[in-house]
This record gives sequence, structure tokens and C-alpha cells, in this order.
Amino acid sequence: MFTGIIAAIGKVESLQTQGGDVRLTVATHDLDLSDIKLGDSIANNGVCLTVVAMNNAKLSFDVSRESLERTSLGSLSSGSSVNLEKALAVGDRLGGHFVSGHVDGLGTVISLNSSARSVIFRFEVPAGLERYIAEKGSICIDGTSLTVNNVAGNWFEVNIIPHTMQETIMSHYQVGTKVNLEVDLIARYLERLLPQQKEGGISLQTLLENGFIK
Repeated sequence: MFTGIIAAIGKVESLQTQGGDVRLTVATHDLDLSDIKLGDSIANNGVCLTVVAMNNAKLSFDVSRESLERTSLGSLSSGSSVNLEKALAVGDRLGGHFVSGHVDGLGTVISLNSSARSVIFRFEVPAGLERYIAEKGSICIDGTSLTVNNVAGNWFEVNIIPHTMQETIMSHYQVGTKVNLEVDLIARYLERLLPQQKEGGISLQTLLENGFIK
């Protein structure tokens, strides 16, 4: 479990093909590794990966075909920058929102515009994912916890302040950039737990009957 608060920006050192999978090695730079050991989980651009090797300030991860095909990790190359976050420890401050590190789909940057000192990014989302995204709700983009400022049809917008631009890889985004999206856990499980409605979607009565409101 993660919070979507990026701890450091790493740089890809190498990607080695091993039996169809990939061994990803990342130089972690400012990430505190004092409490990291083999088998621990680290989010790389929002994808939960297991540490399989450590060498000074470099961590290696085995990336499965599933992850390569369903996330942006398959498009990384040597020198690529990645957002890094260690798994949440009991008692840590929860500065973002609960993030599992399981990517729901790939979004695409379709526009970016300055707004005072911030930048407004608009992302297109895959068909079917838009129903989980709500205005003022939470969204995880490449591992970064963000608030949705606007949403319509198959796109949504976020407002990125200078600090976030500096501390994440969002400063590298341009039109056409593919990003990992993870929707809010509450939205995903709410749909799964509630009985499917044949007509009219989820009603107020359904929410009452299942204890979500009183």
C-alpha cells in the first residue's frame, strides 16, 4: 500500500531481458534506503514492484509480461526518469490517498496549459475507466496522488503546482505522453460490492440497503 506522495525521482540504469521478462535496475538518488531490504515493495511510476537485488543506491526489480503490457514500464529505456515511493509503514503520515500500486489503465496527455504558476494537464482515459473518476475525487498518475479538478466524457484535468512539477516526473510530460492511472480504491470496490442494477444505475435505496449511507 502507498500514499501517492513521491519520495524521489530515480533514473533507469538498465533493462535486461531475462526469459521473456525484464530485470529493471533503477538508480534511486535521494530515496532513503536505510530501511529497505530484499523483498520490499517500491512503487515505480505507480507500479508496485518487488526489490530483487540491491547494489549501493541501485535497486533491481523483475517486471512481468503482464506489467510490461498493461503499464508504461514497457516503454522505459536507459536514462528514463521514474517516480519512486516506498510502501506505507504503520504510523506513517497519510499525505495523499490509499494507492495499491495496481495500474487500471494507461492515460494520454492531450493538452497542457499554464494557469498562473500552475499547469493544467488534461488526460484522455481508456473506455470504461471514466466512470471511476469524479470531480474533486482522487486519481493516481504515475504514482502521484492528485485531485481531479474537472472531468467530462473520456477526459479529466488536474492542476499541478510548481512543487509537484519539481518533485515528480510531470515536468517531462508533453502531448502524447502515456501515463499509468490508478483510480480511487473506494470507487472501484463500491461498484464491485454493490449488486448490479439492470436499469437506472446505483440508486439511493441501494446505498441505504448496503450500509453506505444512513
